[in-house]
Amino acid sequence: MVTHRSFGSGEPVTLVGHGLGATPGEARLPTSGLPGTKVVVTLPSHGDAPDAPEGYWTYPRIAADLRELARDTGATRAVGVSLTAGALLALLAREPDAFERVVLLLPAVLDEPRPAPTREEAITAVGGPPGYQAERRAAFARLGDAPDALRGQVAVPDRAALALVTAPVLVVGATRDPLHPEDVAKQVAAAFPNGRLELVPSWLTHRDDVRGWLVDFLHG
Repeated sequence: MVTHRSFGSGEPVTLVGHGLGATPGEARLPTSGLPGTKVVVTLPSHGDAPDAPEGYWTYPRIAADLRELARDTGATRAVGVSLTAGALLALLAREPDAFERVVLLLPAVLDEPRPAPTREEAITAVGGPPGYQAERRAAFARLGDAPDALRGQVAVPDRAALALVTAPVLVVGATRDPLHPEDVAKQVAAAFPNGRLELVPSWLTHRDDVRGWLVDFLHG
């Protein structure tokens, strides 16, 4: 159901997922400077991927697609942003040893529902110049009922399942991001035995910091 493009070569192979409504350029941002091969996911209804089938937008369904792609490409590491961070949580709760290292950027939900933004808030909350806002608006127009379908969902039924994940997990949260609460990032990092938390005011304004953490962490 998902499509992908690969960048780089060799080991390790890292699966890289994007957030809801991300443009192709945004989807590639976390790959900058990473070693080895980067497998950049494109979810349905994004970029050049086909439209999502009815009922697609659940964390377990997305998690299943990510797991299948990881197997097909030999990915041993994974990076998820927002929506795909939640899907990776769902995957790890079901398969704790799925990856050797995991990065979760801007997780938005764990095992408790949170107030969801409106479609307009989701489009405009990240800011940016008018051209970028126009790209986000076009991307969200294609998503149909995805934002409504995800509203009220949780990534995992019980965070205790994540205690079985022994792989190192880097969680990067933001203190000034209305779409991704700081306390969720803290809870996600605390749920893993080998969780590490880093906080920035905003990912978009501190890309160099985040890139440095990702490169160092995925180098091992």
